Amino acid sequence: MKKLKTDPNLYFDYRDVKTLQRYIDPYGRIEPIAKTGLSAKQQRQLAVAIKRARHLALLPFVSAN
Repeated sequence: MKKLKTDPNLYFDYRDVKTLQRYIDPYGRIEPIAKTGLSAKQQRQLAVAIKRARHLALLPFVSAN
């Protein structure tokens, strides 16, 4: 996942659930910057996209474990 930091045009869309699921751990938490390898700006965009997807019930708030 480290290659994404080099792409300045990267944009996370809340409707792209498959991509967003890569950045959520099995407990439903958003992965930290150290693990995702994103820049701070990209990490903020990711967090907003995940929160929007959760609010619209595209992603679960908590996993079913």
